[in-house]
This record gives sequence, C-alpha cells and structure tokens, in this order.
Amino acid sequence: MRWMAALVLMTAPALAQSDCIALSGLKPQVIPATYAPEKGVAIRYLDHAMFALTLPGGLMAVTDYNGDIGDTVPGVVTMNHYHDTHFTPTPDPRIPLVVPGWGSFGQPAAVDIDLGPLRLRNVTTDTRGPFGEGGAQDGNSIFIFEAEGLCIVHLGHLHQALSPAKRAMIGRVDVLMAPVDGGYTMSQDAMAAEIRALHPRIILPMHWFSEAGLAGFLAAMPDLPVTRLPGPDLVVTRETLGEPRIIILSPALFPPGD
Repeated sequence: MRWMAALVLMTAPALAQSDCIALSGLKPQVIPATYAPEKGVAIRYLDHAMFALTLPGGLMAVTDYNGDIGDTVPGVVTMNHYHDTHFTPTPDPRIPLVVPGWGSFGQPAAVDIDLGPLRLRNVTTDTRGPFGEGGAQDGNSIFIFEAEGLCIVHLGHLHQALSPAKRAMIGRVDVLMAPVDGGYTMSQDAMAAEIRALHPRIILPMHWFSEAGLAGFLAAMPDLPVTRLPGPDLVVTRETLGEPRIIILSPALFPPGD
C-alpha cells in the first residue's frame, strides 16, 4: 500500500515553477554535520550511491536506497533499478514513503511530491544495456531535492550526456551527487564535462570503488579546489555556498542506535 501511495503522488498535477531555476551567489564554508541541523541540510554519505539528507525538523530522505543503511529509518527513500545496489525489492516496512525511479506499464516515472519542508521531483534519462548495448528508455531517474532554499541533485546511474532540455528541467544545481566510477556509468572525462555543464556549487563524488578511481576523476577536473573531510558528514546552507568545489566524504553507514 505504501508503494501504491507513492505512485498516486507521482501522477498528481505538476506543482508551481521550481525555486531551483533562479541563481544565487554566496560565500563558501564547510560545516561538520549533526543530524537535524538548526539550519540547512545535513548530508551523510552512506555507501555507493546512497546519501541521507536530513532537514532541521528531522525529516530524512535517502537516495538510491538499497536497504542497507544501518539502524536508522528515514521518512523518504528514492530508488533506481539499473543495478540492485541502487534499489531493494523489500524496503524496510517502517519507511513511510518509498519512491521508485521507474514508472509502470512502460511509462517514465513522473515524480513531483510536496512534503512541506521538502519538494522531491525527478528527471528521467535513458540507460544502456550490458556492455553498452541495448538499454532502457527513461531507465534512470535523476532526483532533485529542494529544501532550505537549496537544490540538491542526485544523478543516479547516469549513462549519457544530458540534453539542454534535460538540464533546463533540472534547473539550478547547488549540490551535485555525481557517479565518478568511469566505467559502469560514464567515462570520467565525460562525467567531468557533464558536471561543468550543470554548474554545481558543491560536487560530491559517489559510486567510486577505489582511491585510484577517485584520483582519476579528480585528475579530470584539475581546475576545481578539493576538500576532503575525515568523515561522512557535512551541512550545507544557502549562506555557505560559494565558488564551485569538490568535497570528498568518506562513506559510513549509520551506527547502531542512530
């Protein structure tokens, strides 16, 4: 029934024009995170392509949820089905809202959900099949999380460069979660070009499997400053955005009791 509720919400009429189309220009700062921050969005890199986004009121959303995040139960999870590391057929039944990034009956997912402090929407892209052959139309969902005046974009399992129309549908990008593996998604040079085209203020690399792989991506973006934090957490606010930069988080699941 929870899945059905999510699907009903996804077919609702589109909301008003997104707040993420406007531009902003603010100063940089990186702040260590605590859950449910007083202001802004607390971001924790959990693993692979999963991030937890926590708002001041305590609402938590988890991206590309695969079921293994530790003991915490989020209020919302999104999923993509290209690989089973990006979804689970058996999400925790305690999660109030599960949002699949794929549609039913051959239709693309059309997500636009207003949760009050959080607006969640998606832009679909095509995926390729095994070894670059075949593929699925609208097989990937880029999820956009709008909260606290921020536009946080998760590229999912992006396989192709976005068209100008798709970039316009995404709108302004304050924080970008980008897969940088260089093989399962896009080449690192192609991903670097896509990141530049989206003009994010903060880039959070994800979907990297070794230090060497991460270093290859950083070499493809030598013009941007890099900050490596010692743990999985940071807090972002509109006031602490600034010039584009890469921030590397060390993934960690929620510890027992969180």
